[in-house]
Amino acid sequence: MRLVLFDIDGTLITDGGAARKAYAHALREVYGYRGDLRRYDFSGRTDPQITHMVLGDAGLPRDEIERAMPPLWEHYLDALARNAPGRVRVLPGVRELLDALLDDERVVLGLLTGNIEPGARIKLANAAPHPPFGHLLPASGAKDAERERSLNDYFPFGAFGSDSARREELPPIAVERAARVAGHRFDARDVVIVGDSIYDVRCGVPHSATTIAIASGKTAAETLLAENPDHFFHSAEDCDALVAAIIG
Repeated sequence: MRLVLFDIDGTLITDGGAARKAYAHALREVYGYRGDLRRYDFSGRTDPQITHMVLGDAGLPRDEIERAMPPLWEHYLDALARNAPGRVRVLPGVRELLDALLDDERVVLGLLTGNIEPGARIKLANAAPHPPFGHLLPASGAKDAERERSLNDYFPFGAFGSDSARREELPPIAVERAARVAGHRFDARDVVIVGDSIYDVRCGVPHSATTIAIASGKTAAETLLAENPDHFFHSAEDCDALVAAIIG
């Protein structure tokens, strides 16, 4: 069996700036931070790691940052729930890939993401078809789109930024949860990590996982290739080749 762990942002979905807007709001409310977040690349980093990076640059001590994180996430999740509808889109090829993997009895699907879990679930719950042309579909097509399963339904478990601020610590957490859900113990050679950032590749290396980089996010293809992933794709639209790489 294969345990296939997917990153979210830039791999499964694009959030149209919903998360960054919600996060900026939360930083203002809790820490009084009004800096420009556009200068930061959040790709592949965990939510707690991002917070320490941004506020550390602003001169806040680590213990002060840690102390206020619980209310930060409360404000963030509230704003994200308001911002996500209508902005979050499933990336091309993703749903077809997930359907193919879900139908394969050799595969167990999970998440491996820097998002805190409630934030991840809000994004996936609001992921609409891509591109956003639902209003141009015939009535029957619109109904079919509405009946598409939530992206959350593909992923009963995962490892999240709320489990550890260090992404390299997340694979063993996901493997342990997978064992409980699937009733099967996964070895390192059974684990496949799919993502769009250098950190998705790097977090798999210490655990001897198979790494698949997809240049569907903000990280350039040449930057991903320099990390020497086991497999590389420009998008998730090459479904057959991706399934072959995953199954091995």
